[in-house]
Amino acid sequence: MLNRRKHRYYVPAKHRSPLRIFIGRIVYTLLRYVLWIRFAGRFVSSPRKRRKGTGKFGFLCIEHKTPLFRHLSGSNKELERNKVHNLSLAVRRLDGVVIEPGEVFSYWRLIGPPSHWRGFRKGMVLVNGHPMAHIGGGLCQLSNLIYWMTIHTPLTVIERFRHSYDVFPDSNRTQPFGSGATCVYNYRDLQIRNDDAVAYRLYLWLDDEFLHGSWNAPCPVDLRYEVYEQKHWISQEAAGVYLRHNILRRRVLRDGQEIDDQYVAENHALMMYAPLLDTLRRDAE
Repeated sequence: MLNRRKHRYYVPAKHRSPLRIFIGRIVYTLLRYVLWIRFAGRFVSSPRKRRKGTGKFGFLCIEHKTPLFRHLSGSNKELERNKVHNLSLAVRRLDGVVIEPGEVFSYWRLIGPPSHWRGFRKGMVLVNGHPMAHIGGGLCQLSNLIYWMTIHTPLTVIERFRHSYDVFPDSNRTQPFGSGATCVYNYRDLQIRNDDAVAYRLYLWLDDEFLHGSWNAPCPVDLRYEVYEQKHWISQEAAGVYLRHNILRRRVLRDGQEIDDQYVAENHALMMYAPLLDTLRRDAE
């Protein structure tokens, strides 16, 4: 439903000088380093630093894949190839990571800074909703995949940032709007805590077409999760300014029977395209 009333979700962007933006990034980055150092014992270590014999993880909890190339007219093929290269570097640092009970997975702590000297290339990133080339661009696809898989497991997401802009219409969307997690090194992180009694292992890999991932456990997990969109609406905040909103929840199933219904996230994003009639019609139904 299109709601023309103004909401508190929309605040016009304030102009900040490049110096203020630079200082702000430095401060937030340093604060995150302090957090990582102070609570180092709580965070998952790199899979390359793990001791051998962490156990077998032969029971699949969730598996998912997303296409590496969008095949859109006018897309920059070089930036897309660079994105795949960046994803391959990040996957090497995350594939095989194990979250023991009580531990916390930090996306950026494991990947490290996506800098040129570490082999990362210029890929596409969104700055204020507009595509730009930046070193390490494209890694949000990996954080999106991990977040989507995680909300289908007993693992607990303790830090996740929603995307502030909705860039593409729903024509090729296979997941609910707002089901991803944006990332900016290192203060916009994706963090996942294991509150369960068993460990979980993350598997990630790429082929020629897709980015793949799965969460596996050492024993069968009797719970299954169905993520769904409870509510969806579009609001007009100003002339030509539209915001898209929704609420995500998940059904918890045991032996095919629903035993719980849990809140997942609430999303609000500035639309970078005009509201489509079929979207509005869907909301009115």
